[in-house]
Amino acid sequence: MTKRHVSLPPAAEEGLQTFITEVDERLSGEEDTCDVVEDILVDLHGDREAYERWQSGGDVSAAERVRLQGYDPCNSTLESEYYAEVETMDDGEYERSKYLQWLWRQFDATPMADNIEFALRFRRMLAKHLFEECGEGCRFFKGITFTYGHNISVGDNVVVHDDVHLDDRGKLTIGDRVSISDNAHIYTHDHDVVDQTHVDNYHTIIEDDARVTYDSMVRAGVKVGRNSILAAKSAVSKDIPDHHIAAGSPAESIAVKPGWESVADPLDEGNVDRREQRRIEYEVPDDLRVFDEFQRDLSPPDA
Repeated sequence: MTKRHVSLPPAAEEGLQTFITEVDERLSGEEDTCDVVEDILVDLHGDREAYERWQSGGDVSAAERVRLQGYDPCNSTLESEYYAEVETMDDGEYERSKYLQWLWRQFDATPMADNIEFALRFRRMLAKHLFEECGEGCRFFKGITFTYGHNISVGDNVVVHDDVHLDDRGKLTIGDRVSISDNAHIYTHDHDVVDQTHVDNYHTIIEDDARVTYDSMVRAGVKVGRNSILAAKSAVSKDIPDHHIAAGSPAESIAVKPGWESVADPLDEGNVDRREQRRIEYEVPDDLRVFDEFQRDLSPPDA
């Protein structure tokens, strides 16, 4: 065993559970999510006195006003807000995800985010509101980022370590007992090699008991097979079969996990590119106001 059980002192445990239950109930109730997030962040950041002074018309500096306004997620923008497919989402779907993502990110900016027992349970509660699905016993560490959040499904007893990016412009499914190590990046969208403003979305799958290890990258549309390992600092662009160990950039199967040879595919039959089977088609409105950040001619001379 590599871990031991840790518990907080009774008074701290009581305060923690009271707070998490209160936030959970408010997010599940009829209150406007934006208002709930703002109220929680004001208190988490210890700014209630300044906030009340500002709300009552008292003097605040320009910097204080910007800080206090920033607790309201309606006053924030995230990178995903620029993505065209936001226009295709159901009414309020993006906004609610954005508000919950803002709470997650701003919580991570507080000292309480380093209190592991508190932070893991708070993020687990948030995940059940933010993700499409979130199983039991999951552990989400500090600095995890998402595109939207609502296109992510997570099974039971999943561990996602520090500074992981879970892209869900497409769809991301993570099975039971998956481990994703620090600095890993898992993608569900790709940019065209000629016109990088053209994006294709995919369904990316990390199957039960898989391990995506330190500083590795999973390309959009890839399936990381059951009980497999993607080695540290590897980039995988083809499926990893069940029970295989894949390494390198681009990653290839280099071994079968010891003891699993009888049920695993042979090494020379692995690493098939099935990404096209997992492409997700989407359309954006014809009247979409396009923001072209590059402003360049993308027509190749031989076209």
